Order: sequence, then structure tokens, then C-alpha cells
Amino acid sequence: MTSPALLFLRLRRLPFLRPIAAHSLSTNSTSQFHFCAPEPPPQSSPEVDSTAVLEKLRLKANDWKAAFDYFNSVESQHTTENFNYMISILGKFFEFELCWKLIERMPGCGAMPDHATFRAMFKRYVSAHLVEEAIAAYERSQEFDLRDETCYSYLVDAMCEHKHVREAEEFVFKERFNDEIAAGMMNSTKVHNIMLRGWVKMKWWAKCREFWEEMDRKGVRKDLHSYSIYMDIMCKSGKPYKAVKLYKEMKVKGIRLDVVAYNTVILAIGKSEGVDSAKRVYREMTEMGCEPNVATCSTVIKLLCENSRMEEAFEMLENMGRKGMQPDVITYHSFYRCLGDPKKILWLFDRMCEDGVQPTMSTFVMLIRKFGKWGFLRPATIVWSKMVELGHSPDESAYNAWIDVLIDKGLLDEASKYDAEMLEKGLSAKPRKEFVRPVEG
Repeated sequence: MTSPALLFLRLRRLPFLRPIAAHSLSTNSTSQFHFCAPEPPPQSSPEVDSTAVLEKLRLKANDWKAAFDYFNSVESQHTTENFNYMISILGKFFEFELCWKLIERMPGCGAMPDHATFRAMFKRYVSAHLVEEAIAAYERSQEFDLRDETCYSYLVDAMCEHKHVREAEEFVFKERFNDEIAAGMMNSTKVHNIMLRGWVKMKWWAKCREFWEEMDRKGVRKDLHSYSIYMDIMCKSGKPYKAVKLYKEMKVKGIRLDVVAYNTVILAIGKSEGVDSAKRVYREMTEMGCEPNVATCSTVIKLLCENSRMEEAFEMLENMGRKGMQPDVITYHSFYRCLGDPKKILWLFDRMCEDGVQPTMSTFVMLIRKFGKWGFLRPATIVWSKMVELGHSPDESAYNAWIDVLIDKGLLDEASKYDAEMLEKGLSAKPRKEFVRPVEG
């Protein structure tokens, strides 16, 4: 087995891993931090690219007021996509009245509402457990000639995605809307696949099996996606060997696997038979003419990392670069979870950012929590500072993780400032015995 010291030296030779530049990450967390201050309108708004506007909105997604002020300041540049993203941000903070006002404004700005507009509304309503309001929004889609099978599928998908599968079941199978769309979707493979994924979200494995068998009784055709979803169910329910059995059944039936199905099979075989078997399926996949994607490599890397085969994992990461395949943030997350040295994690984090792979809020939260658990303040500070430097607006999880680190280190005054900033933004802070908050009312 390669020693940690030798592994570290070998990793230094990889082109995508270089030591952290001292100037690239500041350790001053509070002096750089600010939020909620609306930006002034651009001096030459006609030159603002709509893609740049969308990226700016993404960075402000956890501060709807700042996002909305910015959105209004460059109104002439908005595409339908910009409107849809702003609607999604507002819906996240339950500003549904403003959402509808934006939808009404869209035609006057040359940006007509589309299916994605209503998909955003469905998702935000259902995530707030406002299912009846989501159904009412589906009815309103008729005003824009969008009430069709696509819109119907998006509504069912939103219900299932946010664990309102019972309501979706009633909506689909109780013929709540006795019209051609509902009747046409009753035995739709697509809708059944969506609902099957919904039961996955609920982790009701017995219901998943019952629904799978019910599809056969009703004569609903099972396609490649049906099998991919059910193999995923078998993996998540702790029965990866059954997913392997389904994989063999698909081969007997002559169902040609796509990259998504192969990715599930690789994970299933890796869990049930070991990472070497997973690598064999990876080779079979390429021999069958199915090109691996980033998710495929990330799955193999995940299995290698979980089996402490870090050197092989880094070699695969290097091979991705040679093949012109850009690793994504999920690829790096596997390394962060399994590496046990803060210096190596920060080293890899720095390279990820320099290679243009944007950390997500989950990345920041994962690393801050990990460093906090180890009792390391400086690495957690570096990650928090990088988040601010990149323009991300922290969410509840990021704030809570960072405040926990500060409290653990006895920095109660600093922690209190962030707690107050969090509350000012309308985010939910964890109740903490260290802080005495005024009682409302």
C-alpha cells in the first residue's frame, strides 16, 4: 500500500494540483463580507450581457431583495430565462405575489412566459407545501396557451420531487381534471417514471416495489428509464445485488443501456461486488460504444475513494483531463469526503477553483463543517473567505456551519455578528444557548 507521504509527493507531480497561492485566499473573513446593499444601476445597461445578468442573479440567489433590485436595474436586458430565474428566487422566499407580477410583465418586455416559467412556479409552490396553489397555477397556464402534457408532467414532477407523491397520485389517478390531458396521461410511461422517482425521494421502498409491480398489472410499458430508476431504487434501499440482476435482465431483453443506466450499474456492482468489478463494467461500457461521461468517472472515483484507493482515484482524475473531460464539483466532493489532511483538501480546493470548476454552496458547507469538526479554524476561514470572494451569498446551512465553528473556538462576538446578519436576511438561524435573542411580540 502506498504510504501517505509517497502519495502526497506523487500527487504534487499531477498538472492539475499545485500548491495554494498565498495571495489567492485571504484569511480575513469579516473585512470582506457584506450583503444586502443594492447595487447601483449599471452606467451603460444596453451593454450588459443577459448571460452575465443571469450569473449575477445566481450569486444573489440567497438574498431576494438584492437580486430583485439588481434585476430591476437592468430590466431592458432580460430574456425569458432571466425572468424565470428571478421568479424562482422570489418563490424560494414565498414572494409569490411578486412572481405573478413578473409573469404579467414579461410580454411587455418581449419575454413571453414558457413551460419553464410555470415549472419554476410549481416547484416553489410545492416546496412550500402549497399543493393546491400549484394546481391553481397549472390552471392559469391556460392563459398563456401552455396548459398541455408538458405542463402537466412538470406539475406532477414538482409534487414528486418535493415528497408530495400522495397528492400526485390523487391528481393523476383520481381524474381530478376530467379532460383529454388527464385521460391521455393515465397510462403514460413518463408519468409513471416520474412517480416512481417520487417514491424514491420518500424512501418508501415497499411502495416502490408495489408501484413497480402495479405498472405490470396495468400494462404500462417499462422503458430504459423505468429500469434505470428501479436499479437506483435497489441501490438506495441497500440491495445493489438486485440492481445487478435487473441489469442482466435488461441485457437478456435486448434493452440497450445508455450512459445513465451504466452509471447506476457501475455503482451497484461496485457496492455489491467491489470496485474492480465496477471497473470491468466501465471497460465493457466503452467496448459497447457507450462513451463514459463526467458522472461515470465521478462514480468510479467515488468507489475508489471509499475504498481508500486514493492514488488510483487521482490517476482517473488526471485521465479525465487528458480526454478533454472537465471534472465537475461532484467529482471533487468524493475527494473532500475521504481525504484526511486539511492541507491536501485546501490544495485540491484551490486547483478546482483555478480550473474553473465553481464550488457550490454544498461544497462550502461540507468543508466548513469538516474543518470545524477537526477543530481547525484557519482552513474553515479560508473556505468562507473564498465563498465571499467568489460572490456567493451564503444560505442557512453555510451560516449555521460557520457560526458553529466560531462558537467552538470561543469567538462569540464574531459569531453573534453573523447570527444577526443571518436573521437580517430572513434566514432561519439555529437556536443557540450562547445567544439571547429578543422575544417577538
